[in-house]
Amino acid sequence: MRDLPDGNDFCLAPGRGWSSCYAVDELAQRSIAAVGVALADLMAAQNLTASPAQVTVDQRLAALWFRYSFRPQGWEMPNLWDPLAGDYRTADGWIRLHTNLRHHRDAALAALDCPADPSAVRNAVAQLSGQTLEQAVVAAGGVAATMRTHADWQVHPQGQAVGAEPLIQFDSPRRIYLRKRSMATRERPLAGLRVLDLTRVLAGPVATRTLAGFGATVLRIDPPNWDEPGVLQDIALGKHMAALDLRTSDGRDRFETLLSETDVLVHGYRPGALDGLGYSKTKLRELVPNLVDVRLNAYGWTGPWAQRRGFDSLVQMSSGIADKGRHWAEGYPSQLNPDAKPVPLPVQALDHATGYLMAAAVLHSLAQATRGEPVADAHLSLARTAKALADLTERQVTGNAARADNLTGAVNSDYEPIQEATSWGPGNRLLPPLSLGTTQMRWDRPAMASDTAEPVWSN
Repeated sequence: MRDLPDGNDFCLAPGRGWSSCYAVDELAQRSIAAVGVALADLMAAQNLTASPAQVTVDQRLAALWFRYSFRPQGWEMPNLWDPLAGDYRTADGWIRLHTNLRHHRDAALAALDCPADPSAVRNAVAQLSGQTLEQAVVAAGGVAATMRTHADWQVHPQGQAVGAEPLIQFDSPRRIYLRKRSMATRERPLAGLRVLDLTRVLAGPVATRTLAGFGATVLRIDPPNWDEPGVLQDIALGKHMAALDLRTSDGRDRFETLLSETDVLVHGYRPGALDGLGYSKTKLRELVPNLVDVRLNAYGWTGPWAQRRGFDSLVQMSSGIADKGRHWAEGYPSQLNPDAKPVPLPVQALDHATGYLMAAAVLHSLAQATRGEPVADAHLSLARTAKALADLTERQVTGNAARADNLTGAVNSDYEPIQEATSWGPGNRLLPPLSLGTTQMRWDRPAMASDTAEPVWSN
């Protein structure tokens, strides 16, 4: 698989979608369908089904899972965003600062040389050009993105590099030999599969949450004392959440023991971080010759920004999505008000779609290995998914205008009736968006906080 499936590959249960000038709903449907198509192929390779299962995507639920899957009962979710994070007017446009992580916050403040106060940040940003500030924040080890137009991105060296990459880049094929999983069934086709999760918000965790939904044992490793307020409740579903310090000899020994027993590694650390810890691709293959390796970055795997940190909201700014959104929100006036704010997608569609495509890449590789075919490492990026979204939008015949029946949010009937007992309190989870005949998504573990499980395989 190298591209999104088309409408001939899956059945769509109709429903409402998000209002956007981009084909967000189509991206949601196709990326989730990609999981179903790849899983059906794997099940056929494993002889778990006599004929290919019908892949069905629920349009409404697919759209809702692209926003948030969990609703608390009797308590409130923590705020997702740091007070300094957001869009700021520069001397020549707009920039987005991402300050949710402490070191990213410190880097932004160091580049601005101002106190940690929203008003002070706003005043400091207003004195600088966007590109000057973007470069200063990045140089300080932080993350920021100037708002560019789609035309600007197409001629930017990084935009051109990403545009030449495949949606899923496979390289370094070799033969691998999978462990036998006698517990795999048509109902739980990934039972017994060990997935080591080294990911952060949000795409990578979506991938591993999806694999857990079909029976995989997912073990996520975080640093000690790690937290992602307002996020883990959504993406920790079905996972064993452990912690290790890979900067210590004991942590590295335990990590390498886990690796030696792992079937699939999904990772999305900042570019070069895993190599810096001593786990280059060469080292991983030496430690685990039969590993399925799927990795993620923000801005693509070639070009001058291949090593740049980034998040969904930043890639939307860089690639022209937020700029097109504000033109659309203003009704496409002939002369746009320069103070018109960036308008992002109604959901973090780049993250979610990339996550489902990562899960599909894992399943595709497992099917190849099951059939004795060479298996390649898979590379995906948020920026390349942004191009896929732009391409879908260009081909979309209808749907670019707001409709009276657009989705506004979830209602009671969209949720599982049985409450989920998470580390933070009870709540309800959205009904699954994907099914393959009698093969239904379900999760065996509630969402739990980091460091609530031992760093060992449970099967």
